[in-house]
Amino acid sequence: MNFVATDLREALNRTEAYLRRVDYRGYDPYDGLMSPLFSLPILRSAKLPRWGFQQVLKRLPFQTRPLLGIRPGYNPVTLALAIQAWTERDRAAGRNDRRAEVERLVGELQRLRSPGWSGSCWGYDFDWEARYACFPAGLPTVVATGFVTHALFQAHAHYDLPAARDLVVDAATFVTGDLNRTRVEDGFCFSYSPRDHNKVLNATVKGARLLVQAAHLAGGNTEWVDTARTTLHYVARHQRDDGSWPYALGDARSWADHFHTCYNLDGLDAFGRLTGDDTFADIVTRGTEYYRRHFFRDDGAPRYYDNRTFPIDATCCGQALLTLVRLGDLEQARHTAAWIMEHMALPGGAWKYQLTPRLENRLVYVRWSVAWIGAGLASLERALG
Repeated sequence: MNFVATDLREALNRTEAYLRRVDYRGYDPYDGLMSPLFSLPILRSAKLPRWGFQQVLKRLPFQTRPLLGIRPGYNPVTLALAIQAWTERDRAAGRNDRRAEVERLVGELQRLRSPGWSGSCWGYDFDWEARYACFPAGLPTVVATGFVTHALFQAHAHYDLPAARDLVVDAATFVTGDLNRTRVEDGFCFSYSPRDHNKVLNATVKGARLLVQAAHLAGGNTEWVDTARTTLHYVARHQRDDGSWPYALGDARSWADHFHTCYNLDGLDAFGRLTGDDTFADIVTRGTEYYRRHFFRDDGAPRYYDNRTFPIDATCCGQALLTLVRLGDLEQARHTAAWIMEHMALPGGAWKYQLTPRLENRLVYVRWSVAWIGAGLASLERALG
């Protein structure tokens, strides 16, 4: 399939209609622990069964959630990705047709904030058992918060929404006041959440991006910029000689995957754009070269890992478009978008979850698949004008 702008526009129209029709609610690959089974005393805190069940459920190609008592969720990150997509679509058209819907979603995000922390912050709407930590529903993370504030930052830039601006600025105090820091001689790493000390590189990058965005909106808070620069030095120092990054430090998660590499590139690039500081320009260049060489097949399909293609994944698809547009590689973005529209689309505006050599997983995940690909396609639509 060759790339045709009308195909992109029609695909986006269907995706927008789908998200509005379901009111941004749906299942998630990681929502398995919302089954009432895991409220039973024997399973409430049993890490291995919880983690194992979650891993099995997210791989099943058939839908068992209704039988397990899991209800469609309402995730702040889904709303954020929709805000990002609708903002980009209005930018592409030079209009404000979606302003009222974006304002409504900003109000929803204000309502969905996690209470009891230093500043505005967000978590997922489901319990989540990670390999090295446990995240109850609503526990704020810098990753979820960073997705939300990035969308709010973009919405304010286009629509001039004081409520969106204020949430971004307020969230900076969550990053500086609630996240733990693993310190080294000339830098530090933000924790994933206030309750862990994981050294996840894309998480600390999201914290840094949030701080420079908040500083930009607040008139140039130099302390926030300095804090962001310090943690990005940590990230830069742990870039491998070939330009890649491990997912995390200090544990077994040393792989390099598609969308977490994108998050690192996006955040480092945002720091330079918003501050005018080119400290990390060479790091971005080296990372970008590695990304382009290792994370795409010749036919445009995004590879999940730098050394392995499968599973081809919806979030990889959507995030690839967002990052390629940011990096200015519209030729690759068109090529990848054409592949996505041919191979990942489902009737009615939704998108497949994953593809493997032997299996199509056609389950619809509103955050992971629909909203993410929608945001990526909308970014490309805007870039093409």
